[in-house]
Amino acid sequence: MDGWGPSKKGSRYFADRGGEKHSTYLCAMQLLDGKKAGQAIREEIRLHVAQRLSEGKKQPHLTAILIGNNGASATYVGAKVKACEEAGILSTLLHYENDLPEQTLLEKIESLNNDPDVDGILVQLPLPKQIRESAVIHAIDPKKDVDGFHPINQGLLMQGQPGFIPATPYGIQLLLQHYKIETAGKEAVVIGRSNIVGRPMSVLLSQPGPVGNCTVTLCHSKTTDLAAHIRRADIVVAALGQPEFVNADMIKPGAVVIDVGITRVENPSKKSGFELKGDVDFATVSRLCSWITPVPGGVGPMTIAALLQNTLLACQQKDI
Repeated sequence: MDGWGPSKKGSRYFADRGGEKHSTYLCAMQLLDGKKAGQAIREEIRLHVAQRLSEGKKQPHLTAILIGNNGASATYVGAKVKACEEAGILSTLLHYENDLPEQTLLEKIESLNNDPDVDGILVQLPLPKQIRESAVIHAIDPKKDVDGFHPINQGLLMQGQPGFIPATPYGIQLLLQHYKIETAGKEAVVIGRSNIVGRPMSVLLSQPGPVGNCTVTLCHSKTTDLAAHIRRADIVVAALGQPEFVNADMIKPGAVVIDVGITRVENPSKKSGFELKGDVDFATVSRLCSWITPVPGGVGPMTIAALLQNTLLACQQKDI
């Protein structure tokens, strides 16, 4: 994008694109820092847990199940366990080999469902091919479904009733609340229609509440002229799993951009041999938007914070 001048809030510049000049508004971008916001939420949870323990109440307990040796999954589960420790939540990690039979896993989940000491259960995705994701999601007790994937919890969300919200959309909601992002009356575009992120995110943004009351468009792989939909958006949530798909030509100046995607892309110059890329081209989009999440350090830490919040809630519900 040749011809860009230095970014100044409230300034108009001309970008020379293919010989044509276009007036473009450049914003003073601010980061939606998931690390800082997530740390603040974990500290609040730690104080709540400490208060529970001082009153002689039960310590929240999360049990995570990891199957196989997927490096990314192991890293993510490890981050969840560490976050539990920092927040005062008891955690148990059950790690199985990749050839674990589905029935064995379902029997273990049933055992955890019946264990009064366990408040939350999560099974790390993706699963090996012999295990059906739907069977696992249905097997977890909805009252311990702190990932918010069970159809009962998703149905409660659709009806605006209390239940466990899927951790990533819930984390995004908490992030927007933390930074006091105004959403009421805004046009929001969610890219991706998965039951884990896209669909529940569209529901949350459209519902009444402090982070809601948006007019929401849910886009997907069959959407005609996707870029035109994105350009109208005051808030963009990109959750399609394609590195740097969303670029500056698609973004309305001043938009709030939430990048959910995280993909390992080969990079021989890195010690690890790869780097992490989001669904948004941060380098160009950040010159136009008002707020944007980094990758990594944006949505990921907030997903974990939301998971811990759900675990604390699951434990608190036993007090009633």
